[in-house]
Amino acid sequence: MLAAVVFVLTTTVTEGPGDTLMTRSVQDVPVPALLAFAVASAALYRRRHEPLVVLAVVLVCFAATLDSGFADAGGTLLIGLYSVGRYARSQQRGIVGVLVAIVLIAVDGLLAGLPWGEVVVSGVAMEVAWSIGRRLRLRGERAVALQREKDVEAHRIVMEERTRIARELHDVVAHRVSSMTVQAGAAKAVAARDPEAALRAMTAVEEAGREALDELRHLLGVLRLEADLDGAGPQPGLQDLPRLAEQTRRAGLEVTLSTDGVAAPLPARVELSAYRIVQESLTNVLKHAGPGARADVTLQADRRRLVVEVLDDGAGVTGEPGSGHGIVGMRERATLLGGRLVAGPRPRGGYLVRAELPIDGDAS
Repeated sequence: MLAAVVFVLTTTVTEGPGDTLMTRSVQDVPVPALLAFAVASAALYRRRHEPLVVLAVVLVCFAATLDSGFADAGGTLLIGLYSVGRYARSQQRGIVGVLVAIVLIAVDGLLAGLPWGEVVVSGVAMEVAWSIGRRLRLRGERAVALQREKDVEAHRIVMEERTRIARELHDVVAHRVSSMTVQAGAAKAVAARDPEAALRAMTAVEEAGREALDELRHLLGVLRLEADLDGAGPQPGLQDLPRLAEQTRRAGLEVTLSTDGVAAPLPARVELSAYRIVQESLTNVLKHAGPGARADVTLQADRRRLVVEVLDDGAGVTGEPGSGHGIVGMRERATLLGGRLVAGPRPRGGYLVRAELPIDGDAS
């Protein structure tokens, strides 16, 4: 379409007296000039894929019309120079193309007896066309590089979070297996003289084994990086949320906590992820909502899922919570459990984090 429009305009529109534009009939254009216009315009079809070749063709066609009274392919030349700046990788060849175009414009001005001011303006227009294209190309390359950096950073955050999750789940499973070992040893010690006690111990072993297998099944869904297994203490759960809320209050944030309808115990992986999501959300509120803010933490559960909501009133917002690494980590936790997490500003101010964690779902 561009090639056709440029060909029609170049053929039928020309300069008139007093820097005006006037139309002319196709019959008034000599066949050689018409052929040059057609070749130069048709070359624009490939301007995105072979911009340097296109510019060379346009320059040759423009040069062929010099001193003929029909050197009207200046618009085509502008598009060719813009295309080189926008799509060509080589900056040096683009500069050479600009210089050649300026020389041809100067020669055309001399042959046609044009004022030097008009020749200079035309030359500047050629350079500006290439510069605009080049600037757009560099801006696009910077945008691609920035997006690539963001993707790499997001991947790094996900991997770090998975490492942390794997470490925590390792501790959970290790606790279950240790409990099984103790119960099995107790059953062996009393099996001869107290069969009922031994049966109770083995029942506890069976339950702990099932829980450990369940945790292991979810653990296998985590791509774990090599890391030191530090922090061998018990991992936090829902029973630790009141202490977390109190710690946050002492830091200056008003916090309300509601866990009505949440029957304990839930699977350890679910409790741990819920605790970490609440912890990270309250940390974000402390960072971004400013002093005097208020956060409401609500947990609701049914047979299928645990829903965690943390919302704040946004008093004194100084930053955007979603711009940090915490949201990525929380979303990764929910995803690995087969759930989902949404986070974003509330319509009336403040911020909302909502996570749905399946209780008996498969890990992603």
